[in-house]
Amino acid sequence: MNIPNHALTNGSGAAAILSAGIGAFALAFLAIAADKSAYIASGLIFYKPTGRLSGVTTAGILIWLFTWGILEWRWRNKTVPAGRINTAALILLGLSFLLTFPPLADLF
Repeated sequence: MNIPNHALTNGSGAAAILSAGIGAFALAFLAIAADKSAYIASGLIFYKPTGRLSGVTTAGILIWLFTWGILEWRWRNKTVPAGRINTAALILLGLSFLLTFPPLADLF
């Protein structure tokens, strides 16, 4: 019995991991930008009862989905360096956590 030896790819998983890090960082960045700029805050009010939070979360989710779609399209059949991608995603997640921590966010 011959079993074909297909190489396994990790591009789809790597795309999901890196896009999650990018989306989290975008959410933190937009939250700080909306806090510091009245112009950005007014542009991010999509639903008045929730204020700029509606735009910050919606834009963060759209950035995450767009990034995931592009990376998935480019990497779906490829093997990419998972260690570097995981490291980048963890750094972005860590930065997003730090940027949403009030004492650090107030420094900007």
